[in-house]
Amino acid sequence: MPRDLPVGNGTLLVNFDRRYVLRDIYYPHVGQENHTDGQPNRFGCWVDGEFGWIGDDDWRLDLRYDDESLVTRVSAANERLALELLCADGVDVGRNLFVRRVEVRDRAGLDRNVRLFQHLDLHLWGNAVGDTAFFDPDHRALIGYKARRHLWLGARAGDVDGLTRWATGTKGVGGKEGTWRDAEDGELGGNPIAQGSVDFVGGVDLPVAADGSAFAYFWIAAAERYDDARQLHGLVVQRGPESFLDRTKLYWTLWVNKEAPGRIDDQPVDTAVGDFGDLPPATVRLYKQSLLILRTQIDHAGAIVAATDADILQFGRDTYTYMWPRDGALVAHALCGAGYGQVTARFFQFCAEVMTDDGYLLHKYNPDGSLGSSWHPWLSTGGAKQLPIQEDETALVIWALWAHFRRFRDVEFVSSLYRKLIVTAADFLCRFRDPRTGLPAPSYDLWEERHGIMTYTTAAVVGGLEAAANFVAAFGDRPLAVRYREAAAQIRAAAREHLFDAERGHFSRMVRVRPDGTIQRDVTLDASIAGAHQFGLLPVDDPLLVATMEAVERRLWCQTPVGGVARYEDDYYHQTSRDLDRVPGNPWFICTLWLADWHAARATTVAELARSRELIEWVTAHALPSGVLAEQVHPETGEPLSVSPLTWSHAAFVESVTGYVRRRVALSRLD
Repeated sequence: MPRDLPVGNGTLLVNFDRRYVLRDIYYPHVGQENHTDGQPNRFGCWVDGEFGWIGDDDWRLDLRYDDESLVTRVSAANERLALELLCADGVDVGRNLFVRRVEVRDRAGLDRNVRLFQHLDLHLWGNAVGDTAFFDPDHRALIGYKARRHLWLGARAGDVDGLTRWATGTKGVGGKEGTWRDAEDGELGGNPIAQGSVDFVGGVDLPVAADGSAFAYFWIAAAERYDDARQLHGLVVQRGPESFLDRTKLYWTLWVNKEAPGRIDDQPVDTAVGDFGDLPPATVRLYKQSLLILRTQIDHAGAIVAATDADILQFGRDTYTYMWPRDGALVAHALCGAGYGQVTARFFQFCAEVMTDDGYLLHKYNPDGSLGSSWHPWLSTGGAKQLPIQEDETALVIWALWAHFRRFRDVEFVSSLYRKLIVTAADFLCRFRDPRTGLPAPSYDLWEERHGIMTYTTAAVVGGLEAAANFVAAFGDRPLAVRYREAAAQIRAAAREHLFDAERGHFSRMVRVRPDGTIQRDVTLDASIAGAHQFGLLPVDDPLLVATMEAVERRLWCQTPVGGVARYEDDYYHQTSRDLDRVPGNPWFICTLWLADWHAARATTVAELARSRELIEWVTAHALPSGVLAEQVHPETGEPLSVSPLTWSHAAFVESVTGYVRRRVALSRLD
């Protein structure tokens, strides 16, 4: 189930699904060690002999964030219980502390005694082997631990601190569903300790006056040691849980408003760019929420994680919780353009640390810097040795780093990466070439599905080499600059000769070079050929590029009321329709935004920006109410498909909005 509400601080990340069920707790790395394994962690209430878990079908939910913050604003109403719960959730900006506030409102016109229950299904270190859960009588709290991982559940109801009800137990063993079942009669058995595959439930009693409301809080402290968790708990009791929500909201509001979107490179611009031009308020809200959601998916050590939705684990026994250098570079580029260089600097340092001595980045990495799982083999189908890489990933890191340097001019920072990251990678890009065509040598495509010479990869390599040439020229290494620019020019010319399909009138997704030197062409139209624009392979008004982008818009646009651009013709991934004339594939946010970027770049007047604005607003219309963007949407219903949120989707939206506003400012000066 998609994740509607992520809240985090770069070390602790908590995800809620669209039924407002807590599903993921990542600590101490975003995207690594999910201490719930994506399982439901239930929250429920009992009143007048009736019980309900939030997320059951009889709850009416509205899931959002407070404006310009990473504190949630959730309403949950239940007619059967005659209760409404107004909830706020946040992870403290400076401590590994999750806090939930629950305001319970009576809708029966009666004095009520409400019991609230928080459940935690432990999978510490990502598995349910050897966990311990126990009740701490000194603090009236529940603690789950294994080795150097502790989760501490504390509570306050009204002015009473501590849990008034509790139980620990086993789950998934001997047919046991879990201790959460013990809460459904409004009582808890009080078992003080359990070990193995365990869960626990803590409850509080909250009197609510007729037609009135009352407040309760639950909090989860994450720490390596019991004493550290206990100290966090004591701080919450001392200062009050509300103070942590208040300061978290204020911090993120300040953070997300620190930059204007229309700044052009490193030059100051008119005060007009302090606003968003003619973009509607809903788009402005989504832009800011996208920045905030992006921040939740970035680990404190620099890894930009593709997605932290653990639901996909149930299908392929693997996740998106890795740092793909390509996704990370594109996110970093978008954040640099939006003015968030301190966040992205750690990403480039991460890449420098994991880059091979030969100058390339491998498929993907865990947030702690270790090598991630991969399906790219070191042998080709013919048995020859090959590099198991997507070459665009290496090139795009250098391309994004140049955007960072151009914006922030942090010379000392870049000098620390100059030899290890920039020169080493650029040298690799120069030599990793097909000798017969001059194009980049075959590697895996950005969709990780095929091996060959891609238009997208070729464009990325040109962008990376030109960025490297800019760097080495700035640092006075002119011979290297000449070498890199010559390589980029050769590849650009080879792309015109070999990658453009004159018969079909657009760039090919991929070519392979046969042993006799002839070209085998992949004729499938793929939105990724927009990379020819994105990374500057061709000028925006080049006839080959214009024909290519017009083909993408004409043939990959979904002919349904939903609309949007498909990834490629007959896209099998989460495919929902075989009517390929109407639905060439499910619409993807990033592919639709690539088209928006091209329309913005080619506009010569403000009026000509209209199509770009329409596409940006299409994304706004298909975001979840919380502002979360999935990977793709259903072509008939608009429902989110695949992982959600997808970090890349939010980055593409930020990139498109900032690009649109900048272009509008530039064109306004000409009018």
